[in-house]
Amino acid sequence: MALTLKLLEGQFAICRLPAGSALPHWFVHGALSHVSWTDEELSIVCDEGRVPEEVQCERGWRSLMLRGPFAFELTGILAQVLQPLAEAKVGIFAVSTFDTDYVMVKQTQLGAGLDALRAAGHTIEE
Repeated sequence: MALTLKLLEGQFAICRLPAGSALPHWFVHGALSHVSWTDEELSIVCDEGRVPEEVQCERGWRSLMLRGPFAFELTGILAQVLQPLAEAKVGIFAVSTFDTDYVMVKQTQLGAGLDALRAAGHTIEE
């Protein structure tokens, strides 16, 4: 099944804070903001411009939103996007919400990633 993905504006950071950390004051919602608490860490995805330099993070990520919503019963949706990216040797970071999925790729690999997705029959909204 061909999918439509929307390329979100801006660049994002994927941050790691120590386990037990509170949500930092610099975190605000944006086009994509995601928080995950586990026993091992607090992970944050947000606009990279909001993240202080001293915070451990990976910067320079772009985000592709799969146009949903998708029913929970559907299978293989994310795999249809990840397979062509893997074949093109494009690294990813994925985030899921109730309605859809977001696939993030480094800005340096964005061109190769978009080419691979288009070649697989997917539509990219820029």
